[in-house]
Amino acid sequence: MTTAVALAAIACLAASGFAAAGARGLGAALADRIGAALVLAGAALGAFSAALALAGHGDQLVLRTSLPGGALVVGVDALSALFVLPVVVIAAVCSVYSLAYFPASAHPREASRLRVSYGLTSAGLLLVLVARHALVFLAGWEVMAIAAFFAITAEDRDPEVRDAGFLYLVCTRVSTLCLLALFALFWAATGSLELVPAPAGRIPVALESAIFVLALAGFGLKAGVVPLHVWLPSAHAAAPTHVSALLSGVLIKSGIYGLLRVVSLLPDTPLWWGESVLCVGVVSAVLGVAFALAQHDVKRLLAYHSIENIGIIAIGVGLALAARATGHTEIAVLALAGALLHVVNHALFKALLFLAAGAVTRATGSRSLDALGGVARAMPVTAFFFLVGAVAIVGLPPLNGFVSEFLIYSGLLRTVATDTGRTWLFAALSAPALALTGGLALACFAKVVGAVFLGEPRTAAARQALEAPASMLGAMSALAGLCVAIGLAPFLIAPALAAACSTVLSAPSGVLGAPLAALSRVNVGVLALCALAGVGLGLRVARGTRGASGTWDCGYAAPGPRMQYSASSFAQLLVRAFAFALWPRTHAPRLAAVFPAPDAFHSEVPDVVLDRVIQPATDALALALNRLRALQQGSIHAYLLYVWLALVTLLVATGVSD
Repeated sequence: MTTAVALAAIACLAASGFAAAGARGLGAALADRIGAALVLAGAALGAFSAALALAGHGDQLVLRTSLPGGALVVGVDALSALFVLPVVVIAAVCSVYSLAYFPASAHPREASRLRVSYGLTSAGLLLVLVARHALVFLAGWEVMAIAAFFAITAEDRDPEVRDAGFLYLVCTRVSTLCLLALFALFWAATGSLELVPAPAGRIPVALESAIFVLALAGFGLKAGVVPLHVWLPSAHAAAPTHVSALLSGVLIKSGIYGLLRVVSLLPDTPLWWGESVLCVGVVSAVLGVAFALAQHDVKRLLAYHSIENIGIIAIGVGLALAARATGHTEIAVLALAGALLHVVNHALFKALLFLAAGAVTRATGSRSLDALGGVARAMPVTAFFFLVGAVAIVGLPPLNGFVSEFLIYSGLLRTVATDTGRTWLFAALSAPALALTGGLALACFAKVVGAVFLGEPRTAAARQALEAPASMLGAMSALAGLCVAIGLAPFLIAPALAAACSTVLSAPSGVLGAPLAALSRVNVGVLALCALAGVGLGLRVARGTRGASGTWDCGYAAPGPRMQYSASSFAQLLVRAFAFALWPRTHAPRLAAVFPAPDAFHSEVPDVVLDRVIQPATDALALALNRLRALQQGSIHAYLLYVWLALVTLLVATGVSD
């Protein structure tokens, strides 16, 4: 029953966009609501299926076919269910949000195509999560990948959108090629394409390592780990906001799920697997937040924070694999539970941040941090929701980000305290790196909140902003409520985390109840203190008296937008500290004369991997290949000569080999 319900959810999601397109004759608004209603129905069915699996009622469905690799199998277990939940929640919430953000009445050309691709992306994600056969997995992966391309490029009249879509398409093709090679090796080793754990000793060690490397490359490219992240910032920035939330919140997590699923199929876990993932996580977390600090576009900034949080998840996964290899079961459970909970938490608070940023963009027409300011006066509810997401993403109590990061910290510190092998060194270096990541994230979101919502408006559009419509605020309120709920009562999800951990580690997971209960008490206490402080401040303000008096105003009567920190100046010192990795570009005014001409300061931080490595390399390759165009003479005689030379070469080579 569980899997049948999941398949019904996939059908509803896949049909949502087609139903909306077919109902356009009934009116644009009604068509939008029909599409959203089917997404909500699919989300409800998916959530019910996940709840059944987490309660121990997971099952499988088998479809007998004549295809190579045996019968096609789909099923829902605890690991799948834990990833299904954020998918259906984000898909449903973003669908409601899009009713006001991207209505068909305002976007008659793009809306139908976007609804179709949005529904297929969500359906493909669920199919990946329920697949228990390589062919089903690849089918879901392709539906998800191609549909996401059309969702990203919905507004394809913009050249930047087209470029971002092309880059994403190239990267997702490379990812799929890695997965094809991975499953081919698995089939060669086991004789089956069914995704079940291989018996111990069945797969040679070298072949197992090759499968792991392909999994790390293919799934790491989808997840956006450094240095495979090149597609992520531009795709998230170019896509419509609710699509960005879906991409960042759940689509990139399919890479984490795929890596965990493949690792669970392999009986042996060499220590270097976990250490490799741990190193990738540390680099992704630190560099992701460092790049985010330097951004001027709020959506690109949030995209780089997705790379940071994928790095945090990878730290937990890597530590769990290393602890599994060394036999430290409790550490493995703590680290993996923290990583899995962060998968859920990041989906919630990152989607919340994207939706709040999208509301600001819709109201002001700008994504530039330096073109905003003072928006909280006109959009106080949106500002509050963004602040909730910011507190959650930097890992502060009492919200959910604190809980998952605390579990990962606990695993790292226990490794430092108990492990005597080389993993001790990796954990000892990863813990301060994780702390550094949190500090930089706090500085980054202090910059964003200050530049966007506080101070004086920098443009007329920022001064004339209006609060978001009710459907958009309702979507944000649901996500904010879930962030608070998980932060205050994390012990409620301990059984789900334990069941999912057991799927990967095949070990008892009873160590989560006590720390999660303790964290619940801490977060409730912090929330109570914050509430008391707020009440006290309110009473003090209410009892105070206000009066007018003259003051020395330093030559001006009121502050102006040019007198306040910009986003660039706020982060200048931190960007300069990471200049060795970021390679920032700056244009500073030259004050060479007594009365210099008007000038301006400008700074930007291009992506090091894409703009400094890949782009120059591809340009050089294109230049070299262009020189071969001289061979294309357009003459049939020249082409016959080429054929004759090739035949002679082959005959000579064959004769030499004989």
